[in-house]
Amino acid sequence: MIARVIPSTGESIPVIGLGTSGPFEVGADAAARAPLREVIDAFFEGGGRLIDTSPMYSTAEGVLGELLSQAQQKSCFMATKVWADGAAAGISQMNDSARLLKHRPLDLIQVHNLRDLDAQLRTLHAMKAEGQVRYVGITHYTVSAHAELARVIERGKLDFVQLNYSALTRDAESRLLPLAADRGVAVIVNRAFEDGRVFARLRGVPVPDWAADFEATSWAQVLLKFVIAHPAVTCVIPATGKVKNLRDNLAGGRGRLPDAAALRNIAAAVGA
Repeated sequence: MIARVIPSTGESIPVIGLGTSGPFEVGADAAARAPLREVIDAFFEGGGRLIDTSPMYSTAEGVLGELLSQAQQKSCFMATKVWADGAAAGISQMNDSARLLKHRPLDLIQVHNLRDLDAQLRTLHAMKAEGQVRYVGITHYTVSAHAELARVIERGKLDFVQLNYSALTRDAESRLLPLAADRGVAVIVNRAFEDGRVFARLRGVPVPDWAADFEATSWAQVLLKFVIAHPAVTCVIPATGKVKNLRDNLAGGRGRLPDAAALRNIAAAVGA
């Protein structure tokens, strides 16, 4: 799989990660968790590494902690978030996340949707200095938050920013992605499929012949390669609870990427 470098350290990670919002929010029932274990196994077998989760995603952290094998924990780049008000509540929540995920130190903690940003960033920078977390980041999932994400990046001392970007929603191209590249901030992309909305637009539409030019055989691969083709993007995190979809997504991180003409074709195909 294609890998990209985290600018602040030079560490590299594969471009296709795994999101957990939705599919990993299940109970303790073994039948509900069994397909997720298959997804996790296929993810690591296929060269994946970064898994993104959050205490906001109900049971997802605990499910991951129970399903990941010891070997998978060692190879996993575990990214979670803090979503709390006040320093004390944030510290308590992050400790709970590490316990549930069974992963210490956590690789990346992100301030989820910029909630109580200044207080949580102060805590995170102190934790990083003490070796309790390896990287610090911020997240949001809406275009309306891009200006605030940019302001935080400009203030400095961030390793990661997570943002929404897709062939259908390209607002991040104008300022946020170039700014992240200029300031040496790694980028995780969410909502590459627009929560499935883009597939509704493409229902019944065959994958165009020109997709073969960049080795894409499905619309999921086309859409993921659109995102990865931007040089500022470090990793994209589609969520799935199905092995078939997971393997399809991972294939989007291999082979050639779209050139400028192909990117225009993809945007036109989805009606951007």
